[in-house]
Amino acid sequence: MSDEARSAELRALQAALAAEHAAVYGYGVVGGKISAARRTEARAAYDAHRARRDALTREVRELGGQPVAANAAYALPFPVPDAAAAVRLAARLEERVAGVYADLVRAATGARRGAAAAALREAAVRAVRWSGESVAFPGLAERSSGEGTGAAGTTPSASASVTP
Repeated sequence: MSDEARSAELRALQAALAAEHAAVYGYGVVGGKISAARRTEARAAYDAHRARRDALTREVRELGGQPVAANAAYALPFPVPDAAAAVRLAARLEERVAGVYADLVRAATGARRGAAAAALREAAVRAVRWSGESVAFPGLAERSSGEGTGAAGTTPSASASVTP
């Protein structure tokens, strides 16, 4: 692998890791507002994002990088006062994570590309379950929305600090 390809793959891994950090944070909010009927689904998604975050941390280190740290807090894309808003947030988180994994699919090769495609598929399926709607090309349609939020639908809060 060329240095340029390795660097691009590492950047995409770091972006996916940052998105997973944001998704874990976002699901903490979702879990606090979601209805009891969907709490198990939210917990499963939270656990899946934690597992992906941990795996990405290892992969970044394997490529010689310093894993991007989670922000102390994230600004949500909209207020989450109730269960309905929590469901919308969960869908948004999954859509954003799918977009980042689409980038990783493009940058990665071999087994890492397959793992990124699997993560993209899982996020797309969860997004459909939360929103009840699907898109033709998960991970790509979300890129055209231009909403200016972070990779997982959240942005670092003004008081959050990031340590490289």
